[in-house]
Amino acid sequence: MKYDFTTMPDRGGKDALAVDAIGASVSWGTAPTAPKAGFSKIPMWVADMNFATVPTIPQKIIQRAEHPLYGYYIPTDEYYDSIIRWHEQRNGVKGLCKAHIGYENGVLGCVSSAIQAFTAPGERVLLHSPTYIGFTHVLEDTGRVAELSPLKKDTNGIWRMDYEDMDRRLRTNHIHLAILCSPHNPCGRVWTRDELEQAMEVFRKNDCVVISDEIWSDILLNGHKHIPTQSISDDAKERTIAVYAPSKTFNLAGLIGSYHIVYDSYLRDRLQRQSAMSHYNAMNVLSMHALIGAYQPEGHIWVDELCQVLSDNVNYAVDFIRDNFDGIEVSKPEGTYMLFLHCEEYCKAHGMTIDDLIKKGWDVGVAWQQGAPFHDPWGIRMNLALPHTIVKEAMKRLKQYVF
Repeated sequence: MKYDFTTMPDRGGKDALAVDAIGASVSWGTAPTAPKAGFSKIPMWVADMNFATVPTIPQKIIQRAEHPLYGYYIPTDEYYDSIIRWHEQRNGVKGLCKAHIGYENGVLGCVSSAIQAFTAPGERVLLHSPTYIGFTHVLEDTGRVAELSPLKKDTNGIWRMDYEDMDRRLRTNHIHLAILCSPHNPCGRVWTRDELEQAMEVFRKNDCVVISDEIWSDILLNGHKHIPTQSISDDAKERTIAVYAPSKTFNLAGLIGSYHIVYDSYLRDRLQRQSAMSHYNAMNVLSMHALIGAYQPEGHIWVDELCQVLSDNVNYAVDFIRDNFDGIEVSKPEGTYMLFLHCEEYCKAHGMTIDDLIKKGWDVGVAWQQGAPFHDPWGIRMNLALPHTIVKEAMKRLKQYVF
């Protein structure tokens, strides 16, 4: 490979995140405690990566930082052109132009603006469960109510949308806004065209605006392909607010910087007006140059190699868990770098609570995450964006000390 995915970067110093200062808010789940003596920390908790990003990003940031003026500015054509080229080359998108793209301080910021633009306090918003905890926090913080349509596993253990349940909930509760996570976090499904067509038909029949969170669209495993929700049909294109970011793909969460793609002028005007009311949604100049650095030809190569590394990690971990940990359910994700374990059978067979099991992992340095905030009280989410040798070490510890 051209790039190094075998070295664990040093996350020391005052800016270190979590498990080397696992400092996220407890509202996102209790942060892992320090391991017992003799065990190093294996960060498998927060959804960022333990890989150094593509070198073109720091190069662009340094190049811009060397210019001594940091005053007011507007996004450049190079910023918009980089996004347009990326989506054309990665997802086959045609006809995207500058007018359709808008900056967002984060995907959840866009979700918040859209919720406030298209619903009133107390209204319900449809989303699937298990659910990304950020969505439910935004709904709670804006006074909206999450209406959860459970994903169901088929006979092969693959998570599926229940279209009849979605339709019933939309009609019964008079819901006109839905959040679609594509690829899905935490289940890791990369929805097929047929699945998206059926979902968007349900939303069309119920006159639903759709927020499509596609932040994971570049993280694809074992040859799976992302289908942009807006590409499903002319109707889907006009009723969907799609949200993207280089942050998950290139490990840039600390720089902030997402963007929306909205083709319909009515949706776009309402969204942008709501967003402007906070007087907060303006990018950092270095964030703009980070995106430009990410969406270079080198970025394509880096992401392709990353997806191969993550595929190897996921394949190894899923096989190891299925072979060694009786009573633990795991579906192989098709995208993202997260595993979502369901541990009810194991815990009940061994007289344990899920908190007992999670703590046993933390004690030996395996810093995995509670699944309850994702609406699975027996769940654990596990981050596999680490060097393969570290993933193997984590599985070894789980087998020897936990299970």
